[in-house]
Amino acid sequence: MKYRIRFLPIGVETEVESGTSLLAAAQDAGIYVNSVCGGEGVCGKCKVRVLRGEIEEIPSAFKLSDTLVKKGYVLACRSLVRSNLTVEIPKEASLRGGRILLDGDRAQLAVVRLTTRIPFQPLVRKVRLTVEEATVACPVADYERLRTALRKALGRPEMQFQIGYKMLRELGRKLREKEGNVTVTVGKRQNTFEIMTIEAGNDESEPLGIAVDVGTTTIVVHLVDLSDGKTLAIEAKYNSQIAYGDDYITRIIYAEQNNAFKKMQDLIVSDINELVRKLCRRVNRRNDEIVAVSVAGNTAMMHFLLGLDAHRLRREPFVPVANIIPPVRAVEVGIKTHPRAILYPLPSVAVYVGADVTGGVVAVGMDETDELSLYIDIGTNGEVVLGNREFLVCCSCSAGPAFEGSGVEHGMRATEGAIESVQITRRNGDCDVNWRTVGNRRPLGICGSGLIDIIAKLFCSSILERTGKFRRDINCNRVFVEDNVAGFVITEESKRKAKRPITINEIDIANLLRSKAAVYAAIKTLLSEVKLPLEAIERFYLAGGFGNYINISSAITIGMLPDVPHYKVSFVGNTAIAGAKLALTSESALERIEQIARKMTYIDLMMNLQFMDEFVKANFIPHTNLSEFPSVCAPGK
Repeated sequence: MKYRIRFLPIGVETEVESGTSLLAAAQDAGIYVNSVCGGEGVCGKCKVRVLRGEIEEIPSAFKLSDTLVKKGYVLACRSLVRSNLTVEIPKEASLRGGRILLDGDRAQLAVVRLTTRIPFQPLVRKVRLTVEEATVACPVADYERLRTALRKALGRPEMQFQIGYKMLRELGRKLREKEGNVTVTVGKRQNTFEIMTIEAGNDESEPLGIAVDVGTTTIVVHLVDLSDGKTLAIEAKYNSQIAYGDDYITRIIYAEQNNAFKKMQDLIVSDINELVRKLCRRVNRRNDEIVAVSVAGNTAMMHFLLGLDAHRLRREPFVPVANIIPPVRAVEVGIKTHPRAILYPLPSVAVYVGADVTGGVVAVGMDETDELSLYIDIGTNGEVVLGNREFLVCCSCSAGPAFEGSGVEHGMRATEGAIESVQITRRNGDCDVNWRTVGNRRPLGICGSGLIDIIAKLFCSSILERTGKFRRDINCNRVFVEDNVAGFVITEESKRKAKRPITINEIDIANLLRSKAAVYAAIKTLLSEVKLPLEAIERFYLAGGFGNYINISSAITIGMLPDVPHYKVSFVGNTAIAGAKLALTSESALERIEQIARKMTYIDLMMNLQFMDEFVKANFIPHTNLSEFPSVCAPGK
């Protein structure tokens, strides 16, 4: 039997078979419901409110409070449909009002582009030229004369070309239609250039390209004029795959269990096509004018997009199908562009260090400087790169999940209502807490930057010990103990419509300390591998959406980032999209990215004893060895 479900407040209706879970029903309707654990009933993030109808609940490890149960809240993943339903998805379980980083720090990246002298050489370009007629005295074939004219027009005598059968059939007619005047579109294909189109006469339209960042959480697309490299418009949205899991491992498992790898590809392609439609509409252009596509993303997202076998990405020995993928036709992937448009996938280094990182390294220019630099992208995973023009070493550590809400009772993504910064003032036994939320809305939970702030401020206020435990002897009106686990009230009951305070407890903090310890231990391990001290690093680049919003002082206080002068730290924003755009508009940039992918040394931390040792030492605030953090206040040391 089938039943209808109406999801509020968005008003979407769907029809499912009896016994379908509410989470699966939402997924099939294309509705995001937060489910960090992938529907195992242990994270508690997928709570929704049943307003009308009957469901059957399956026992789960996570238990909702009696107050929430009385109000009709259930876990979507453990609730089976048994009648027609009306279900409300609360804001904290949705992605409404999220914050997406559309671009890198433009001023910083502009400086990088100038200092590294990245020339403007778009991967695909239109060339307007006149091809001399053949004569009895010089009976050179049409194709040979076209190649000679192209080399001369582009100032590239060494250029090698390839041409398809269809283009070759049309060549003679096109050359003679306008007395040798033609407009030729050529695109780089590794060591040669493909003659993509030949039009008789002068085609005055300028070619378009798109740079794409396919992130685990978000997708960003820039529409670029390939005649001058300027971005005409930018669009972004949440990755529709997110309905099937917050991380790519969960999505691979879903795809394996449901034979849904094609579905995973279609979701990303549909997202990109939706953004392309919006971009073209905004600038009054057509999608068939797009002749080049460059794509950056982590290794898993690139596999999903291109329809490559992703099974082995989560199984030993953890190898991708390919790290350096040759250009393909965009339409073969499903992206709606010119029929002969070329898609350029940026190269990866390993399963856990993808094209978003290789592109980011070129975007900040650390591969062309003498100064030792550290690049950190704290996303769903944490990627760290250390080096300069002489060498580059990299690694990946599991850092992002806790800072994106996983394992934290009131943790959430940086959507509207998420607490993003905190100030704590102690006056005898009273603690005043001031906070700011994303969108200045009523607080619903705490996002990553807020979690870092809270731990740092609790520690510096002598409320939290170095172990991450609350001081039980302290006189503070906001500290509580429940089932022998201490916690701290951030927002009081009167500040919330739900009459439920937002808190952080010792279990939450322990999870966060493990995440921050992984980042710091990864940095120390890379330094150890190249036998260099921390002081040798002259520049720190913080990339990605999360890195763009954290408070540097707080990140140092909790021991996530090294204790370095703040002037050494640069926020560089979305370097993945910056790298994709650089590749789209510069042959040499793409060549540099490919060189980086080949020469970068990947350090596997899974079985690295040095990392394990550093990780254990970093599971304190700020660290076991306080001498590594001289500027950090250390109560009771």
